[in-house]
Amino acid sequence: MSAYRLRATLPSRGIEEVKDRYDVIVVGGGPAGLSAALYSARYGLDTLVVTKTIGGNASIAPVVDDYLGIPDVTGAELVDRFVRHVKKYGVPIVADEVVDLYRNPSDRVLWCVKLRSRRDICAYVVILAMGSEKRKLGVPGEDSLVGRGVSYCATCDGPFFKDKVVAVIGGGNSAFTSALYLSNIASRVYLIHRRESFRAFNTYIEAAKKNPKIEILTNTIVKEIIGREKVEALRIANTKTNEERIIEVNGVFVEIGTNPPVEFFRKVGIEVDEEGKAVVKTDMSTNLPGVYAAGDAAGGPRKYKFEQIITAAAEGAIAADAAAKYIINIKSQR
Repeated sequence: MSAYRLRATLPSRGIEEVKDRYDVIVVGGGPAGLSAALYSARYGLDTLVVTKTIGGNASIAPVVDDYLGIPDVTGAELVDRFVRHVKKYGVPIVADEVVDLYRNPSDRVLWCVKLRSRRDICAYVVILAMGSEKRKLGVPGEDSLVGRGVSYCATCDGPFFKDKVVAVIGGGNSAFTSALYLSNIASRVYLIHRRESFRAFNTYIEAAKKNPKIEILTNTIVKEIIGREKVEALRIANTKTNEERIIEVNGVFVEIGTNPPVEFFRKVGIEVDEEGKAVVKTDMSTNLPGVYAAGDAAGGPRKYKFEQIITAAAEGAIAADAAAKYIINIKSQR
C-alpha cells in the first residue's frame, strides 16, 4: 500500500458533508478508482470515492515513463494530477475503509457500503478498485532500497537497467515473462526460484532456458538485498545445501505474486479466481449485478492481465461506462 497518504489532495469538505446516497461509489483511490470516478462524474453521475490511501502502487514509482503524453514524471506527481482532475468535477474523496458491502434491505436496487467509521452509504453501483499489494520477500534491505534498485514491475522500471545486471525473484509466469523482457535490456538476468519446479507455462520456461542472457538458479532463496544508496548485490542461499554466496546485481525485480482483497470479496459474495481476484466480464462487471471491479483487484479468464497504470485507468473508465448504462436502465424502470 502506498505511503502517499490523503493529505492536501482531499477536498475541504469533511465526512459530515458526504451524503448517504449516491449514484456511484468508487472504492479505491489508485489509477483505476480515480479514472472510474472521473468518467462517472463526466457522465453526470453523483459519485463518491472512498479510499484508505491515494495512489496505490503507482504513487511509489520513482519515475513513470510509460504513461502516454506525460513522460518522466514521479508516481506521486502523476497521481496528484489524477486527483486534481477528479476534484475538478467536485467528486468527494473520503479517507476511510470499506469493511462490508450489502444490498439495501428497504430498496434492493441499491448497494450499501459500511465504512470503518461506522457510517453506511448507498448507491446504485459500487466500483471496487481496491488494488492488490505486491508480495514482498521480507528480507533485509528490501524496504530501504525500493525505488533504488528494488522494483515490483519489470515493464515499468526495466528500461532504467540497460546493460546492467539484474535478478528476478519468482517461479511463475510473471517472473519468467519479466526475465525474458529484461533480457532485451539488461546485460545479464538471474532468475531465482526457491523450488526445483516452476509454475510458469512451459513455453516461457523453455524460452528462458535457451536464452544466453538468463541464468536460472533453482532451490535458491534471497537472504538479503545489499546496498547503501542503491542495490549492489544479493546474498543468496541454496535451500538444499544451505551454502550462501554473494552475487553482484544492480536491480532486483520481485515477482512472487500479489495479495488482492480476497477475504473481502468472499465475504460479500464476489466470485474470485485462483489468484483471489474478482472475476470480471469484459465490461468489468462481477457476478453481483451493479458491482464492478477494475485494476489490480480484477481478474478472471476474460481479463487480459497487463498490470500497468494505463491499463488500470482504462479498466476504471470501462467500469464507469458500463455503470452509467446500468444506472440508466435501472432508473428507467423505477
